[in-house]
Amino acid sequence: MSGTAKDGGEPKDGGEPKDGGGAQGAGEAKGGRAAQLKHTGLRHGWTTGACATAATTAAYTALLTGEFPDPVTITLPKGQTPSFALAAEKLTAESAMAGIVKDAGDDPDVTHGALVRSTVRRLPAGAGVVFRAGPGVGTITRPGLPLPVGEPAVNPVPRQMMRDHVAEVAARHGGTGDVEITLSVDHGEEIARSTWNPRLGILGGLSILGTTGIVVPYSCSAWIDSIRRGVDVARAAGRTHLAGCTGSTSEKTVVAEYELPEDALLDMGDFAGAVLKYVRRHPVDRLTICGGFAKLSKLAAGHLDLHSARSQVDKGFLAELARRGGADEALAAEVAGANTGLAALQLCAAAGVPLGDLVATVARDEALAVLRGAPVAVDVICVDRAGTVVGRSAIR
Repeated sequence: MSGTAKDGGEPKDGGEPKDGGGAQGAGEAKGGRAAQLKHTGLRHGWTTGACATAATTAAYTALLTGEFPDPVTITLPKGQTPSFALAAEKLTAESAMAGIVKDAGDDPDVTHGALVRSTVRRLPAGAGVVFRAGPGVGTITRPGLPLPVGEPAVNPVPRQMMRDHVAEVAARHGGTGDVEITLSVDHGEEIARSTWNPRLGILGGLSILGTTGIVVPYSCSAWIDSIRRGVDVARAAGRTHLAGCTGSTSEKTVVAEYELPEDALLDMGDFAGAVLKYVRRHPVDRLTICGGFAKLSKLAAGHLDLHSARSQVDKGFLAELARRGGADEALAAEVAGANTGLAALQLCAAAGVPLGDLVATVARDEALAVLRGAPVAVDVICVDRAGTVVGRSAIR
């Protein structure tokens, strides 16, 4: 994996996909994630999940009405309503296919320019929505990812987006909403070789990813500068409790936990070190770090850049933490050999070993070490992909 977000391939660490929210309407914001994006001057793009949803919406509309909407408009989880031009379409008596070219904006994503296709076929009433992997979309072959073995690599949020849009189209045009959706990506199997999918046991192609539908472009220097501006804005507004979040899911968790205002939220992405070093020089009373378990396990191991191209989950380190939490040698060996950080966490949870809390506590101590005695109290919260808290530290 290169040093950029790859929306069509699972991050090796199993952490939060980096497609930030708030990209539209950023000009109104004075602080928070939207203002950070505006400050970088970089253009956002669309995830493979958003493209697949748009293609599915267009295909199902054509199946029911005989006409493809072009452009097709969808609603993203945070309420944005982007429109997508169709790059391919085909209608038969049994099915409809629509294709969308993915635009990753200014993010050098390996899936930029890929043609994402959705073929929709009617199913009998009561069958629901069934997902299939077509050419260029991977299939899950190992445990430890947020989908069962044997399922197409279409992540939970894009699945829900497609279900919601199928239901809306069905209600509008008199359909039942019972469909088979086959997703494919032209040259996806070849593109997937540039991601961690093969090592994770996602075989045959790319993943369909995205939690907000928007890809936030990450230029290291621009994003670090935006983090610094975010701290400055928060301090100028009198905020004494800031939160550095790795993505939109962890941001939602922090807001639910602490009811922090938008300008107290820092979209740190992978740049934990940038947040800590700037807060060291410009202290606030309290800093909460919240992110995916696997990413924060890398902070616990001493990495300040959490990107999967520049640091990886150390399963041996997790095994050692598990031993500290009471794991026997058999469990520690299983953790060391786990496919992903999530799989290691699940193994420990089943055995009653609090690996999430241990990771959060050690990550907090690493953060305090970087702060070098600055008068900042720190706590760390680890979440899973759904935003469920799976580990937390005390405040120190």
